[in-house]
Order: sequence, then C-alpha cells, then structure tokens
Amino acid sequence: MHSPSIGPTFRETVAGIPLDLFDSLPRNDQRAKAGEYVVGLLGAHGRKTLRNVAEQLGGQAARRQSVHHFISESSWEWEPVRRALARRTDEVLGARAWVVRPTVVPKAGGHSVGVAEYFAPQLGRTVTGQQSYGAWLASPAAGVPVNWQLVLSAGWIDDLSRRQRAHIPATSRTLSAEENAGDVALRAARSLSGTPLPVVIDAPGLDPVSLGRRFGRAGVPLVQRVEPRLRLRVDPLALPGHGDLPLAAGWLVGSLRRLWRPGARIASAGRSLSMAVPVMLPGAPGLEPRLLVAQWPESDLSAARLWLADGRMRPADVLRLARLADVVDRDDARVASRVGLRDFAGRSFQGWHRHITLASVAHLAHVRAVLGAEAPHRTALSPLLLGAG
Repeated sequence: MHSPSIGPTFRETVAGIPLDLFDSLPRNDQRAKAGEYVVGLLGAHGRKTLRNVAEQLGGQAARRQSVHHFISESSWEWEPVRRALARRTDEVLGARAWVVRPTVVPKAGGHSVGVAEYFAPQLGRTVTGQQSYGAWLASPAAGVPVNWQLVLSAGWIDDLSRRQRAHIPATSRTLSAEENAGDVALRAARSLSGTPLPVVIDAPGLDPVSLGRRFGRAGVPLVQRVEPRLRLRVDPLALPGHGDLPLAAGWLVGSLRRLWRPGARIASAGRSLSMAVPVMLPGAPGLEPRLLVAQWPESDLSAARLWLADGRMRPADVLRLARLADVVDRDDARVASRVGLRDFAGRSFQGWHRHITLASVAHLAHVRAVLGAEAPHRTALSPLLLGAG
C-alpha cells in the first residue's frame, strides 16, 4: 500500500469507517457500539486489548464491562458483517484475488481460545499460540483481511469442559490445514457475486491434490505456493533422461534452468527470473494438468518461490497473482498492529471472531484513509481459465 510522506490523521482514518457495514446488527445500540469499538481500536496505543479499547471510550468500569459484553457475550453475528466488508473492500480496492495465509500468535498461557502448539514457518520453529487462516482481498494497491478461521486442535474439541468454557459451537470440529485454508477461502469467495476471484494460498506444505480437487469442484481458480520438495511429473521431452519419474519441484526447476528446454519458459523481469513448465501431480488420477511457476532473484536460484496453478492459466497471470501475496505480507506488517488483528486476549470463541471482524473493519478504514475515497478502476487480468495465447 503506497503511503504518502505524511500519513492520514486519526480524524481522517476515523472518518473512513464504513458504518453501514453494521446494518445487519439487529439493534441501534449494537450498531453504535460496533462503530465505537472500531474507533477505540484505531485510537488505542499499544496492544488493542478490551481494556485498552474501553479506555479510549471513557474507561469507567461500566464502560469496560459494556465493551467486554459486546465482544465476548453479545448475540450479534459476525458473518453478515464480513460479507458486507467483502463487498465494500472490493469496491475500494478493485480486488484481483483472495490471498489466504496462516497466522500464528504466540501466547504464554493456555487459556485463550485455540491455544496449542503450532509450527510457524515464518519463525522456523514450533510455538505455543493461536493459529488462524485469514482470507484477504488484494489488489496491487493494498490488501484487506475479510474472513477468518480459527484453528481448533483436538485438545479444544475433545475436552468438553474446556470447550464449554470457551463457548465453542457444537458443530466445530478439528480440521486439517487444507480444510481450514479451503473453508476460509471458499466461504470468502461466496461473499462476492459474479465470477469468483482467483484464490492465492500462501502456505507452503499444504496438499495440492486435495486442494486442487476441492477448488476445481467449486470452479474457483487456485494458485498455491508449494515447497521445493513437492514431487511432480514432467513431460520427458522437457527433461530428457529422467523418464516419467516424480521429481522434486525445486530440483526440477534447477535442472530445467541449466538445460533450457522448450518445455519451460524463462523470462526476465528486472532483477528476477521466472520459469513456467506444465506438470502433473503423481497419484492424482483425474486431476487436470498443473502449471509450475518459479520466480527467483537473478543471482540466487535457491531463493526461488514456487507456485502451482491451473494448467490453463498464463504464466504472466500466475506471477501477477503471486505478487499479491507480497502486498498482503507488506500490509499485514504495516497495519495489523495498528488495528489489533493479533491482540485479542479473551477466552471465548465468539469474542475472538467479533474482535477480529471489527479489527478488519478498522484495517479497511486505515486503507481508505491512505488511498483516498475514490475507488481505483479495475483492470482485468486476462481470462485465467482460457489460457489463450
């Protein structure tokens, strides 16, 4: 997200809060409290805990209790707010895709809902904390989080007393990483009408077979970041001497780069290089061919990022979509702490979802203040599923 030399003032940011996103809340006082909470998130210094937010709104004991009740114990539903948030964000950004990424928030204790041991790829180690999957609407200008899924381990689902204390719904169950990522992405995709936007899953290590089949059935284009160790089949004509054996994606890219065969395309963009080659996923009968796209700094092939996409997509479109993951990374780093996306310290499942929904509204308000009120013109990608040309 481009930031001017002088950022938006607090007043300008608050003025950008789209209060009509709360029209689904059944009572006037709930709609007013939702707007106040977003103002509190934007104004509070440090961590955006319920106490700090309440301090921005008066700080009296009665006010703190009111804020706690509104977030953790009230009855308003967050899904309609998220659907409205998706539509408004799309209008503001001219969104090109959904970007789905996991987030792990370290937690010292085990009382906050969802806390368990998770591997955090960005840290390279296992941490104790909350893990969630967020679906962000993204354009080259900015990314805004819209939908969320909190990961619940078996320790939370199977322990009845723990589950009751956190008010976890009876319908919740332990899901795989692929199910969590797919659920949040497809639920988000349904919140916008018209042709589904592509989904970019920036979470290396997820099974591309199960995700490819699920998104194929849903008719949603998928671009998935994959690990170099993922084994793929390539046309023997593209890599002579290796038959039809499954090969590690990273090794495959390196070999094709050295041999340079017509089966792969190598392009230069500034100081980076990219390559695209048609591949098949072994052990996945009936799954359509995929396109492996790699991009790396000109001087360091080992730093390549690998993406697997629908085989009918154009490599240039895959790269444009993949760059949206960088936009989301940047805006998550710049804005998330300002609006409290990782700061909920309560114990209830509903409280976590309501807080993070209103923090996402605050994120949109910040983006609107930076970008200005005028929505950018949407420039369409080439038809992703036709692959013409």
